[in-house]
Amino acid sequence: MASRSLNSNKKLFTLSLILLSSSLIILVIFFGSKYNVVDILKLETDQPQVFKNPRWFDLIEEEINGKKKIKVGLVNVNDEESEYKMHGSVVSTVHVHFSHVSKERKWEDFFPEWIAEDQNYDLPTCPEIPMPRLRDYRDLDIVVARVPCEGWTGKAGLRDVFRLQVNLVVANLLVESGWLTPDVHQTVYAVFIGDCGPMPELFRCDDLLRKVGDHWVYKPELRRLKQKVLMPLGSCQIAQPYGKTGKEAWRYYSADHARLKKLKYSSFHQREAYVTVLHSSEAYVCGAIALAQSIIQSNSTRDLLLLHDENISPKSLTGLRFAGWKTRQIERIRSHFAMKDSYNEWNYSKLRIWMLTWYDKVIFIDSDVLVFENMDSLFVYPQLSAAANDKTLFNSGVMVIEPSLCMFEDLMLKSFKVESYNGGDQGFLNEVFTWWHRLPSKVNFLKIFNGNKSEKIPDDLSAIHYLGLKPWMCYRDYDCNWDMKARQVFANDKAHEKWWQVYDAMPEKLQQYCGLTEHMNWRINKWRRIARNLRLPDEHWNIAVTDPRQYNLVQ
Repeated sequence: MASRSLNSNKKLFTLSLILLSSSLIILVIFFGSKYNVVDILKLETDQPQVFKNPRWFDLIEEEINGKKKIKVGLVNVNDEESEYKMHGSVVSTVHVHFSHVSKERKWEDFFPEWIAEDQNYDLPTCPEIPMPRLRDYRDLDIVVARVPCEGWTGKAGLRDVFRLQVNLVVANLLVESGWLTPDVHQTVYAVFIGDCGPMPELFRCDDLLRKVGDHWVYKPELRRLKQKVLMPLGSCQIAQPYGKTGKEAWRYYSADHARLKKLKYSSFHQREAYVTVLHSSEAYVCGAIALAQSIIQSNSTRDLLLLHDENISPKSLTGLRFAGWKTRQIERIRSHFAMKDSYNEWNYSKLRIWMLTWYDKVIFIDSDVLVFENMDSLFVYPQLSAAANDKTLFNSGVMVIEPSLCMFEDLMLKSFKVESYNGGDQGFLNEVFTWWHRLPSKVNFLKIFNGNKSEKIPDDLSAIHYLGLKPWMCYRDYDCNWDMKARQVFANDKAHEKWWQVYDAMPEKLQQYCGLTEHMNWRINKWRRIARNLRLPDEHWNIAVTDPRQYNLVQ
């Protein structure tokens, strides 16, 4: 039985050999001498290997067409491929080389709490952030960058120096390749990879073409970007309106109508305005009237626009318009991080200024600020420019912004998640705009002192920000912040006197909006009595009050 099975297997093996030999003979006859047997067996494996294009390649392919050769610069991207093809175009890539900024550098190095602004001191300098040798990358069509997102949660701004470096490298590369002359630009694109996206201070949402997952495709406006890369690296230096980098004045590259007029851009007209916001009560109506009058007295040529909610009465609106404001009603916006009924509960209403897209630039000014010197030159600064507050933060009482509906929408989305250190707009905006441009402190001089009765204020101030109790809430005879020990840091009689000088220059019709109510008068006298009982050493409580408003109280 076993012998019969063995014979059967031998026959089967012999038959298999005959069939295999026949197949090989047929293949040789069919293909002829063009291929040998080894070649035939390798036909499948010798086909060129097809690599899958990276995601950024597919996204940008829709934006670029018609160019035969496209060059891509890779920043902080590990891509082994050096060449791709799209619709007949050859796409080559080059890695952009630059030295990484030192890990020892902290955000505070670029955004110090204080710098010397007095010309008697040495001019402050900023630490270095290395850039690539830009002349080696002048012919790029696209820059692709992986942005550092370490520590990003969406609840706070990223203050990461390497992230700033990557964004600045991309911005400089785009300008180097796209900026041919002030009037001739070549279209360039940027693709960012990372959940946190690029820095909105450099790459505006208005220039965002598309976003898919963690990929962001931008077509930047080079005139704005050129101005940005010529700005100081942080608030470590004052951004001078005629500041220079080498021999380049960055004002030359801003959307400045005088410059464009010189270039015979006769159709261009820069639309600019000073804007303030009133909401929730009429406590600041007098302040807004005085602010408008002070701007007009400075011989400004810009529009004055006041945004208000339904809590501002028709009578007050009449006075505000007479003072010089154009008015526009808005719905107020609540801060999700403010305490209920707190002073800053509705301060996010200030975000409405980004909706004013019929203006190119806006200088927002709080209604407790007075202007003493023409500040129209500040409109040349880019978003976001402001004076310093403390730590690495700016003060939102005076700031230059660029209206944008997509920016407003982005701010509204972030307002539910991004936390504010003080519950108000200032804390929130400092988390959104972590990279900002420092204006001189004299354009937003914060009325805060060490409680010294004889402390002086500078003579060259452009504007004073009246912190603490406001001048119109006090008797004109002295700053009533003196009567409250906790508020004496805000007290200064000279600053108080300067506010009343603007009041005296106002038409009598407007002065009536700055009257004292019965409650305001009661509160002033209450704290005068407390100060007298405490025998506070400044003795302002002992001043004989002559303010006639105490006898003509208003409703």
